[in-house]
Amino acid sequence: MFNGAILIGASERTGGQPFYAINPATGEKGDVAFSSAMPAEVEQATKLADEAFESFSTLSPDVRASFLESVADNIMGIGDLLIETAMAESGLPRARLEGERGRTVGQLRLFASYVRLGDWLDATIDRAMPDRAPLPRADLRRVNHSVGPVAVFGASNFPLAFSVAGGDTAAAFAAGSPVVVKGHSAHPGTGELVARAIQAAVKSCGLHEGVFSYLPGADRALGGALVADPRIKAVGFTGSRGGGTALMKIAAERPEPIPVYAEMSSINPVVLLPGALADRAEAMGTAFVGSLTMSSGQFCTNPGLVIALDGPDLDTFVASAAAAMSGAAPQVMLTPGIHEAYEKGVAALASADGVTTVARGTEAEGVNRGQAAFFATDSATFQSNPVLSEEVFGSSSVLIRCSSIDEVVATIAGLEGQLTATLQIGEGDESHAATLLPTLSRKVGRILTNGWPTGVEVTHAMVHGGPFPSTADGRSTSVGTLAMMRFLRPVCYQDVPDVLLPAALQDANPWGLTRRVEGKLEVAA
Repeated sequence: MFNGAILIGASERTGGQPFYAINPATGEKGDVAFSSAMPAEVEQATKLADEAFESFSTLSPDVRASFLESVADNIMGIGDLLIETAMAESGLPRARLEGERGRTVGQLRLFASYVRLGDWLDATIDRAMPDRAPLPRADLRRVNHSVGPVAVFGASNFPLAFSVAGGDTAAAFAAGSPVVVKGHSAHPGTGELVARAIQAAVKSCGLHEGVFSYLPGADRALGGALVADPRIKAVGFTGSRGGGTALMKIAAERPEPIPVYAEMSSINPVVLLPGALADRAEAMGTAFVGSLTMSSGQFCTNPGLVIALDGPDLDTFVASAAAAMSGAAPQVMLTPGIHEAYEKGVAALASADGVTTVARGTEAEGVNRGQAAFFATDSATFQSNPVLSEEVFGSSSVLIRCSSIDEVVATIAGLEGQLTATLQIGEGDESHAATLLPTLSRKVGRILTNGWPTGVEVTHAMVHGGPFPSTADGRSTSVGTLAMMRFLRPVCYQDVPDVLLPAALQDANPWGLTRRVEGKLEVAA
């Protein structure tokens, strides 16, 4: 169960300014008063994390992997209480949350298997050449180390998979970084249940209690204090552009600046090429609305922009999308604040010069329901009005009618960085797609064909990132095993005696790693 506690290492406490969960489906306040962490608790949590760092970061891959698996098992062990609590705090349906729980434990187990593999250490050895002329070469060995304690911010739209034990936390644990989580105020009961599952895994695995702490609270100053704390060495954040850039500013102004890996704003353009429209315009219209309105459009990969060459086939797509949207019932949005922001964003689009409303969903019945919206304009209007390219978080999208493929390219070139871009291609579209790909690859982190961007697989190859402002650092990803690299840094050892080297670099190779020796991969026997 949960009781509104702050969890610092192995201890728990209550106090501070109370706050309450709001059921977005009803607008009603929950019964439990949740405690807000204060600056003193931030200092205590980060101090413990710093004390835990050395022992946790030097664990063998197998021990650290077992810890990740224990966290996954404990989350599943919460049972239906976790799903019911998340439903009440997010308005999301049971099936969506059960799937998200599966993703949460699945990514923990994926990281565990990857940690055991060991290639993330990038153990590299260039042996000494004492007889090399004209100068000898030193013995050089390199391995990745954890950067240190990491602050993770829970996300509003994924109360499980991007929150307390979500991708950022899993990646940081896998990299050997203790984690201090700033829980999201929209789902504090869900957060506490998961936090207790992690706390129990820390204890059962015999780890230092500072490996994990959980700081709930609704005050933005709490997050600022966490990022400003000198013991924190990196930050994982998923949320608004305003929130992410505010944390980036705090991090940059520290005496020791640190990276903030913030996933923020994206409208994920979908390009409908002529062959695809000729082949399946009607089917694409229906599928587009299905993607747009899924979970009330509250995905960071929502298709918020459609770009296409004008013509009769595009008219067929628009008619199909309008018909599908006219029957789309508004769904509960995650919080009253998100619903209010959505309504303001849609109103700004509807009132913009040169923009027409193509279709709206059915009228909302009940509070905090997001009525879907589809707008249309031309490329010149879009490029002249920055409001049209701003993310509206929810089931809202803008169609841009273009007169030529060059205009499509120019429209894409004018966009900010994005998480995804989608090409709908059909017969004869290969040359157009080849023309677009160079520009798209400069703007996004993931390019899809003949699909829809909603839905992110957690795999080794996945990239869920992109140029600013989709993420703070387009060289990284927040999904997939590559996410570990955000919390690792290389360290080189020169002429260090074997007995003093990290296990990954010792001649005996006690961890049985595949290593790169003299530029060639050496597979452990």
